[in-house]
Amino acid sequence: MNIGVSLTSSHGGQDPRAGARMMIERAAAARRADLDSLFVGDHHATPGPYYQNVPIMGRLLAEWSDRPAGCLFLLPLWNPVLVAEQVGTLAAIAHGRFIVQTGLGEDEAQFLAMGASLKTRPSAFEESLSAIRRLLAGETVSATGRFTFENARLALRPPEPVDVWIGATANVAIDRAARLGDAWLASPGLPPAAAAAKSAVYRERCLAHGRVPTAIAIRRDVYVGESRADAEATLARAVAKGYRGFDPAALVAGDIDQVAEQLRALGSMGYTDVIVRHFTSDHARVLASFARLGEVRRALS
Repeated sequence: MNIGVSLTSSHGGQDPRAGARMMIERAAAARRADLDSLFVGDHHATPGPYYQNVPIMGRLLAEWSDRPAGCLFLLPLWNPVLVAEQVGTLAAIAHGRFIVQTGLGEDEAQFLAMGASLKTRPSAFEESLSAIRRLLAGETVSATGRFTFENARLALRPPEPVDVWIGATANVAIDRAARLGDAWLASPGLPPAAAAAKSAVYRERCLAHGRVPTAIAIRRDVYVGESRADAEATLARAVAKGYRGFDPAALVAGDIDQVAEQLRALGSMGYTDVIVRHFTSDHARVLASFARLGEVRRALS
């Protein structure tokens, strides 16, 4: 099983440089832990500070290894030509394979701020993904549907093909991921029973579409404690604050052995990759948890 990381991009505080510095230090910690992949997310017009995916990933790649890295793009919110250009540049900076994580996006306020329609996001997603793939393949592309552009082409293309991971939770969206994606990324909020059921749906839909996925990935919010008591106390604080509205059963916490056991259970459901994010915002605890994640990864090797 591969263990990657999706770094938290939302950081409050008075000094905007402080949040960026924390992300840089966490990327370096993930590299020291020998984790398998590095990602950042994508949100717009957020109520609090949010470090945008393309510029921050360009900086984080300086801390990263030759293992895969990538960004999430909520495709209905982006011009497809711009996404292709950004991917071409980031893939040229990266030392390893670049992965494009994609999603539909939600939150009407975010769509309104970006001049996009929440109602038409499924069709916009499919049109955008098709255009991006054609541009990355070197084609000249025009569009007159949800997006309008003429004779676009990409001169700076990735040095090797990029993978497309599609995030999805509803069964119809999982079918879309099986039909169009190279891999599926499951939601971090799925408790274990739902995670197992959704994995089975995805594998069945891949079979129906004649597709063999490159990965079956799931996001998990975690904390690897220095002891079981430390992990339990940190988890209790997060749950007491109603962490992201998640079912507490979807959170992964414990010492090295306990976390390894919980991730091993995800592997038994068919997941090949677990992409972690920390549910504590305490920077010192996050860095220490990263070091212990390295031990978890070795235990799962």
